Amino acid sequence: MKVMDISQIDEMMPYVDIFQVGTRNAQNFNLLNALGKCDKAVMLKRGISGTIEELLQAAEYVFSSGNEKNILCERGIRTFEKTYRNTLDLNAVAILKDKTHLPVIVDPSHGVGIRKYVAQMALASMVVGADGIIVETHSVPEKAISDGLQTLDFTEMQQMISKINKLKNI
Repeated sequence: MKVMDISQIDEMMPYVDIFQVGTRNAQNFNLLNALGKCDKAVMLKRGISGTIEELLQAAEYVFSSGNEKNILCERGIRTFEKTYRNTLDLNAVAILKDKTHLPVIVDPSHGVGIRKYVAQMALASMVVGADGIIVETHSVPEKAISDGLQTLDFTEMQQMISKINKLKNI
């Protein structure tokens, strides 16, 4: 669950396994410090204009307060391209895997922002070494409260999972 303020941590603690720090809070150092004192995993999403180094520094900030349960998430960066939502930086996955021991996951839903391409980008993420993916899904994406354009329906999700499982067996 996404945590945006220190005041939310205690309330959320009994209900979450992983605190998600969204792109807008990746430099909220008070929040990162407080999460560093928790005994729960922290997933740090790279901001649309954030560098790899800034993502690693955010993880280091959480580490410095005692929490080594960090997960890094690549979710696309802003470029000059306007055809899709963001540019999913798969280079970052390989580099993060080389520079750190932390798990690296990819969010292709936000990375490309177009349902038609999410599964392909998820597969590409796995090929470059991602430890996992997070994908938006809904029974009727057109009725999703948010992000319906990038959300897979259950059939599309199952098809994507089947392709990933086949890829893992190669």
